[in-house]
Amino acid sequence: MKKIALALALVIVLSACSLESLDQKANAAVQSGNILFKDDFSDPSSGWETWNEPSGSMVAYQNGGLRIFIAEKQYDFWSRPGKRVSDVRLEVDAIKLGGPDDNDFGLICRYQDRDNFYAFLASSDGYAGILKVKEGKYLVIGGPQMTYSESIRRGAAQNQLRADCSGRNLTFYVNGQKVLEAMDQEFKTGEIGLIAGTGESAGADLYFDNFKASKP
Repeated sequence: MKKIALALALVIVLSACSLESLDQKANAAVQSGNILFKDDFSDPSSGWETWNEPSGSMVAYQNGGLRIFIAEKQYDFWSRPGKRVSDVRLEVDAIKLGGPDDNDFGLICRYQDRDNFYAFLASSDGYAGILKVKEGKYLVIGGPQMTYSESIRRGAAQNQLRADCSGRNLTFYVNGQKVLEAMDQEFKTGEIGLIAGTGESAGADLYFDNFKASKP
C-alpha cells in the first residue's frame, strides 16, 4: 500500500439550519425520483469547493469539468458540493490529464470532517481500494492493501467510477465491474465528494465529469 498523507483542505462548517435545509432538499428529490444530486460542472456556481494553493495545487471548474491538480507528493485534495446524505450511490467519470500513473482518484461518502470519511480510490496504474479515514489515518478496509484490478483502464484513459454506500455495505465499481466490497458502519451519514492525490511522485492532474448521486 502506498503511503498517503492528508493535505490541509478547506473546511466548511454548516449550521444546524443549513443541514436541515439540505436534508429537506434531499427528501424532496427522493419523492420525485431516485436522483439526489447531479452535476456536469458546466455551471461554476453549482457549489463545489475550489481553491488555489501557493504550491500550485488547485481545485477548479475547467472546460466543463472539475479539475484537481496536486503539486506535492503524498497528498490528497478533495472537494464537496455541500450535500449531506446517508445511503447513496455515487457515479463519476475520471480522466488523468497528466502526471504520474502512481496517483489516486475517486469518490467520498459520509464525510464528517477532513479527518473522518470513506473514500473509494482507483489509480492510473491499476490499483483500487476502499478506505476509511478515521482521526486522520487512512485504513484500507475489505483487504490488507490496495488491490490490482484489470477493470481499471490505465494511463490517461477514462474510467467510470461508482461507489455504493448502503447501510454498512460499501461497494466499489469501476467501468461497470465490481472490484471491491467492505462492511463498516461507524459513519452513517455525511457529505459526498471527489478526491484525488499523489503517491511517491508529485504532479497528478485529474479531471472529473458527469457526477451523480442517487438512492442505491
